[in-house]
This record gives sequence, C-alpha cells and structure tokens, in this order.
Amino acid sequence: MSGQASDPSGVSEAAATARRDLSRALYRARISIAWERLWPSLARLLTVFGFFLAASWAGAWISLPTALRIAGLVLFAALGLAALFPLIRFRWPTRDDALRRIDRNAGIPHRPATELTDTLVSEDPVSVALWQAQRARTHAALKRVRAGLPSPRLALYDPWALRALVAILMVATFIAAGDERMERVAAAFDLNGAFGGSNVRVDAWINPPPYTGRPPIILSGKDMPSSDASISVPVGSILVTRASSSGLDVSVSGGVTEAPVTDQVPQGTDERHFKIGGDGTARVRSPSSQPLWTFKAVPDRAPTIALAKDPERQAKGALALSYQLEDDYGVTQAEARFALRDNGGDKPAAQPLYDPPQFALGLPNARTRNGIGQTVKDLSENPYAGADVTLTLVAKDEAGNEGRSEPFDMKLPERLFVKPLARALIEQRRILALDVGQKPLVQIALEALQIAPETFTPEKGYYLGLHNIASQLGRANTKEAMRETVDNLWALAVAIEDGNISDVEKALQAAQDALKQALENGASDEEIKKLTDNLRAALDNFIRQLAQQMRENPQQLARPLDPSTKMLRQQDLQNMIDRMERLSRSGDKDAARQLLDQMQQMLEGLQMARPGQGGDQDGDQALAELGDIIRKQQQLRDKTYKEGQDQRGSQGNQGALGDLQKDQQGLRQRLQKLLDDMKKNGMSPDQPGDTGDQGDDGQQQGQGGDPLGDANAAMGDADGRLGQGRADGAVDAQGRAIEALRKGAQSLAQRQGDGDGPGNRPGRQQAGGNDTDPLGRPLRGREYSDDLSVKIPGEIDVQRVRRILEELRRRLGEAQRPQIELDYIERLLKDY
Repeated sequence: MSGQASDPSGVSEAAATARRDLSRALYRARISIAWERLWPSLARLLTVFGFFLAASWAGAWISLPTALRIAGLVLFAALGLAALFPLIRFRWPTRDDALRRIDRNAGIPHRPATELTDTLVSEDPVSVALWQAQRARTHAALKRVRAGLPSPRLALYDPWALRALVAILMVATFIAAGDERMERVAAAFDLNGAFGGSNVRVDAWINPPPYTGRPPIILSGKDMPSSDASISVPVGSILVTRASSSGLDVSVSGGVTEAPVTDQVPQGTDERHFKIGGDGTARVRSPSSQPLWTFKAVPDRAPTIALAKDPERQAKGALALSYQLEDDYGVTQAEARFALRDNGGDKPAAQPLYDPPQFALGLPNARTRNGIGQTVKDLSENPYAGADVTLTLVAKDEAGNEGRSEPFDMKLPERLFVKPLARALIEQRRILALDVGQKPLVQIALEALQIAPETFTPEKGYYLGLHNIASQLGRANTKEAMRETVDNLWALAVAIEDGNISDVEKALQAAQDALKQALENGASDEEIKKLTDNLRAALDNFIRQLAQQMRENPQQLARPLDPSTKMLRQQDLQNMIDRMERLSRSGDKDAARQLLDQMQQMLEGLQMARPGQGGDQDGDQALAELGDIIRKQQQLRDKTYKEGQDQRGSQGNQGALGDLQKDQQGLRQRLQKLLDDMKKNGMSPDQPGDTGDQGDDGQQQGQGGDPLGDANAAMGDADGRLGQGRADGAVDAQGRAIEALRKGAQSLAQRQGDGDGPGNRPGRQQAGGNDTDPLGRPLRGREYSDDLSVKIPGEIDVQRVRRILEELRRRLGEAQRPQIELDYIERLLKDY
C-alpha cells in the first residue's frame, strides 16, 4: 500500500485537520525523544556542578594551598567532561522515531499514526472508496494525537540517587555561607589569593614608634580605614601582618621596606614586618587578600628650645637657665653648650687647654611636649668661668632629631674672690686655661706675685704653694702638665679665700647631684634612701663647718639683721629631705626632684653670715661687674702701652689711638652705670666723688674721698690724653684708674663682709616679707612651690592620697560588691 506520495483530490477537511495535528504531534515527539536522550548526561553534569558549589560554599578552597586548588579544579573538570561524554553518540530523533512514539502512546493496535502517513497508489474507484473509509475510521479512533511527556528514566543512570544528596548539600552550604557565597566560589579560581574567606584569618596593624605614645592602627576587620584614603602614620612605624596559615604573601612599594621580625611569632602562624620610612603602599595577597593600603609617612619634627629669659647669676657664681621646650612627641634630652666668643682682631686664635663646658638640662617631664624647664649649674670652678662665651641650647627627641636655640652671647658667671691674692691667682688661671700662648705672661705675673711676701703673702704655706706653682708652670711643656698647674691655681686660690669649707661644699653639691640624677632615672626606693642619707650627712657636715667658721669670726655674729628677716633652721632643711624621701617612695618623683631643686636654690642663697661673703646678691653682682671692668681696663692699658712704644718708633697709628679712646669711653660708661645702679640699690659709697674738673692739661682731678670716684676721674683723664694722641700720659692715667678700681672693689667687699649690705640697711626687707624665710621660701606649714608656681603636694595631700588608696584596696577585697565596681576599682589602682 505504501508508495510515492500523492495528494488525492478528494481529501476532506477532516483529513486536513488530522494531518495538521499529526504534524504537531510529530514535532513534540521528536523534542521529547531528544530530551530523554540528553537529560541523563546533563543531570550527571549538573550533579558534578552542584557538588562543586556545595564544596565551595563549605569553604573547601580557601583553606587549601594553590597546588591543591588546581588539583581540585582539574578533578571537577574531568568529572564534568565524563558526564558529557555520552553525548558523543547523540542523534536527533527521526520521523519514524516520532511515529513510533505516537503509536505507542495511542494505545491502539495496528500503528494508527503510521497508518495515517500511508498513501494510495491505485486509482481504482473501489480501492479509493475503501481507502477513504479506512482513514475516516482511523481518524475517529485516534480522536487526538499525543506525543506524551518525556521520560528520561534517571534511576537507570543514577541508581544511588546521588543527585538528591547533592541537592541537600547545596541547600545546607548555601545557608551556611551567608554573604560570602560568591567569595567562596571565586576562591577556587583565585590562584594568587585574590579573595578572602573566614577560615583563614589575616590580621594587619601598624605599631607607631613607642616614643610617640600613639596607639596601634588596626588595618583588618570592620573598623579598618577606608582603602580609598591614605593612612597617616609617623615615620619609622612598623606594619605587622599575621596569617593563621602559612604562605603569607605581601607586596609593598615606595618607602615601605621589609624589616626583621623581632617578636616571638605564635605557633601555627606566619608573620612579616615592614618599616614605613616614607610614603608607600602595601597589600596582603595570600592566603587571604586585603585591600591595598596607602601610607602617608608623617615626619617627626625637630624639637625647639629657646631661652625663656636671659641667664642669671646665682649666689656663689652658679648659672641659672630658664628655657622653653616644645616637640610633637616630647623632648627626651637637652643640654647647654658653650663656645668661646671670638672678639675679632688680628690676634692669633687662642689655644684653650680645655674644651668649652656643656651640661645636661633638666626637663619638666620625662617626655616634655611643651613646657618651661629650669636648671641651676655651678660652673664657678670651670676654667671658662668669667670668660665671654656664646651659649647654645640643644634639645633632642627619641628619634634623634635635634633642635638648637639662637646663639646667646654672655659672660659666664664666676665665683667672686674678695682677697686680692686669690683674685689675682684666679685671673691668671683663666688666662692660661683659655690660651696656651699666654704662658710666658702668666709666668711673669706669678713671679711678680712673689715679690715682698711678708706684705702680700704673710702665710708661709700660701707663699710656698705659689712658689711651687710658678716653678711647676716653668717646667710644664705639655698640655697635661699645664692643666695640672691650672688645677693647682684653683686649689690655692680657694684655700686662701675659704680655708677648709670648700671641700665640705663640694661634698654637699655632689650629694645633691647624685640624688637628683637618681630621681631623674627612676631609681629604686632603696637607692633613693641611701642617697638621701648621704645628703643628710653632707648637710650636717656643712652646717657644722659653717658654725665653726662663725665661731672663729665672732664679728660676724654682730651683724644687725632686718627685723622682718626669718631664720632658716637646720631642722627645716632636714624636714625637706624627709619630705623628698616620702614623695619618692609614694611614686611622685617629679615633685621630689622639684623640691630638691628648691632646696638647692635655698642653699645657694643661704642668709647665714660667712667671713668674706655676704648674702647680698646685688653686692655680688656689683663686685662681678667691677672685677670685669678691672680686667678690661688692664687689657686696654697693655694695648695703650704697646701703641706708645710704636709711636716712639715712628710707627704710630692715629686711628688705633681713636679705637683705644672709644674703648676707654665704653669702660667709663660701664663704671658710671655701675655707680648709678649701686646708688639705686642703696650701695653708693659714703663719699661719692664726681667726675672731677678738667685742668688745663686735660687731666681730670678726682675728689680723692671715694676710690671709684677717683677711678672715674682717672678714666676721664685717660680718655682726654688718648684724644690728644698722648699714649704715654694715657698709660699713667689708666694705671691710676686700675689702682683706684682695685681699692674700690676691696672696699666694697669689706663692707659686704661687715654686713653693710642692702639687707641690713634701714627700710629694706628680705624677699618674702613676714610669710617667707630670707629666700622667699614659705614658712613651715605652707606648701612649697618653685619659680614657675608648680604646686608641690603638701604633707596633708600625701596623707589624703594614702587614705584613699587604702580604702580602694579594702573595697577591692570585698567579693560581695558588684563585679563592675570591682573592675573599676582595679583599673584605678593599676593607673595609680
């Protein structure tokens, strides 16, 4: 019955509809068959992919090193390819495959769908009629052509139902992964650790230098700085990166460089350190990545230091410095440096035997960010004492940065020697110490001092000492030998001036310095107690020696005192030492150090009568100024004498005499200013002389009743003769001025030694009035304070603090108190 297809002309409309339905059914059948052939392979592929997602969401990749990640990816790729391998045999379903499917789903025997596709090749009318009748019955039997739903029969290909297990794992790991689902999946393909996970912890932070006092900067976690902005850190900060697994890889650039790991690394972790020396970047790449960090290195500024006020001379020639300190992280060291001032001229450069002095400065705090410091240093024994120097203050921070003050020209304070021989020895000592080339002149001066020993050096021991020093200097050919001579000159001058008390003062000063240094270095309580005991012993010895000297000079006991003067007792000083020890033991070492400075200043200006020394600071300053004028006048006389010699040799220079005249006028102005200041302070001579009247020859005649007035007149005479070009006459006038100045200095020193100082003149009170002792120190029962009004805790304050601490410790031991209160009390005690 089958043959070439034909289209009979008598096909009814029902037959056409049936053919359309059959065509659509055939299409659906072919799709269903294709799906049944494809789905098993696709199901296997999806099972592999589902298992990959489940493993990724479980965090399997983030804890694996790169090699195992690659191996896992290869394994899953191979399983995927194996699942797709059966598709190689895939063929698209044919028409016959579709007809057979429709025949099978129709439920009617004799292949009804296939029958409808048959064609009639006979043209016999009877055959055509029978054919049409048969087709009509077939159409009626089929009613509706159905392709049926696909049935891939997965159970045949997955008898263990692994697809269901994978689905359950996917649901569980999907929930467990939370917001990190994409990161965990991407971690499988991150062969350089570009994505993070939760199973590997990476911590990063920056440790600023300890001296900055700044807390660490955390770079990892929720509170980390924004990756878009740069992170400002001090220069020298350390970037610390730590991972909970091995393989820590960090890339850096710019001023960020690798640094050795000095701390102990916890077991099972990997840690690397980097020093931030300039602007740069850093990034943790693996095992778990962090954003790129950009660092801006903030340089440590150099500290600044400047004089808060001009240096001051204290009693006995000590130097008092007050200075302003400032630094961004705190000054840790400061010192004062001196340099010998260059006075210019054509003279060859001096060759000092000693380096200029320099000493450490006290700081208000261990790390002073902004404050004013004070230091009192006794340089009276230094060979540079009395010399013209340039002072420079230097401040350093812990990073090594250094700041300097503006140079300040000054005359270094010196101890005042009243006795002429002692003063002359000190002057020659300074000349030799500051210039080796002056040795011949010093030898001549020492030989001259040995003339007429019965008049000038009645003490045989002093004369023998002077003779030995002069002989020693003549034999000295090295700097070491000359330094020994300088030391011997000081020892002899002090012995002539003070007797034996100098050694006692040295011991007291050494005990004070040792205790001060221990307080600054935070020494133990045992060491502080030992040093305070030493200070007590040195103070007792000093007071005992002072009392003995007073007994040997009873005229000092007759000195009239101002009625408002308050006496400073030895017990007051002992009480201060006891208080210092208690403050140190309680931990307040700064207050103890300030109290020690206060006591040192009190001892410097102690209002106790001493032979040859008064407590009058104005008188001391006047003597110091007068001594400098004498020295400068002597130097000017030597220059004038040399110029006179040149004049006689027809080599004179009128311009040089003009310069000498200007120097002479300057010295006379200094003397006149000194006389004015003495008069203002109630220290004017009893019979003041005027400047004198100028005679016909230009010489000024002094009144003769006052040595300083005579010196003023002689200076005016020398000024006039230099203006006339008469160098020889000026030398004579300058000699008279020097002699008068020395007599005036001796007279002034004698009046001070006899108690004729400002503190003993009517109407002049000691500093501090009725509420203070002679040095302005508050009376007993009041709190001490230093010059900057820094309050020192009193006895009552210290006792109150101890009671509070005892009460806190008692409450901490009560277990029934709330835990939050106990924690707070414990923090308070730790902070203290």
